[in-house]
Amino acid sequence: MALAGEVKNPEILDTRDVTLTSDGAQMQGYLARPKAPGTYPGMIVLHEAFGLVEHERDVARRFANAGFITLAPNVYSRVGAPKSPPEMAEVMSKMFGLQDSQLVRDFEAAAAFVRAQPGCNGKVGCVGFCVGGRWTLLFACSSDKVNAAIDCWGGFVTRATPEAATTTERPTPVIELVSQAHCPIYVVGGEEDQNPSPADCAEIQRRLQQAGKSVQCEIFKNAGHAFFADYRPSYREKAAFDLWPKMVTFFQSHLK
Repeated sequence: MALAGEVKNPEILDTRDVTLTSDGAQMQGYLARPKAPGTYPGMIVLHEAFGLVEHERDVARRFANAGFITLAPNVYSRVGAPKSPPEMAEVMSKMFGLQDSQLVRDFEAAAAFVRAQPGCNGKVGCVGFCVGGRWTLLFACSSDKVNAAIDCWGGFVTRATPEAATTTERPTPVIELVSQAHCPIYVVGGEEDQNPSPADCAEIQRRLQQAGKSVQCEIFKNAGHAFFADYRPSYREKAAFDLWPKMVTFFQSHLK
């Protein structure tokens, strides 16, 4: 199986597990950066519902290989990662139990951590997949601490959970926040996905455009939810290879 953005020479990267602090709590993460001296933009990679699995670390290495100082935080640091192999009931309960307002502060702490790394040019992008896409959109529309964002098939943007439009943890559907976006946003979806559906992605784009925000939106053909996740049956090699250079170009144009 071929991987989009695959790192052929890992020895040119520095990688390590890190701990940062957010609101007095310890947050774990994985940091990957080029070894070569220079000035690089920062990047935050927000994981899928299953947590900071090896695939997300690999995505961090791919961005580092493309010239970004990249942090993949464990967003479940406060509540503990789901068991492996994951049980969906536990995954959903952890995912829906995280408080949006706290998440934004955690992402701001992650951005500050990246900006403080030697050689960072002060700009930080954020990309997220699945629930990480929702978190990325939430971050970009709630904080000015991110300079460019890619929402990859972020689900539950029009309601809080399958059962509820809003919850205590998710008091405002993310789609209602997009008019406040603080940075350019690239919305990515798959034509076979239902959460978010292509119509959901188009509505995010419409609202961003209506608010005068910088947005691009793309729906990839012959692809559904999580088509970039090469450790899952949902992986679609052609769509992943199509998406990868577009993500890198988007971030290079907004973060250099």
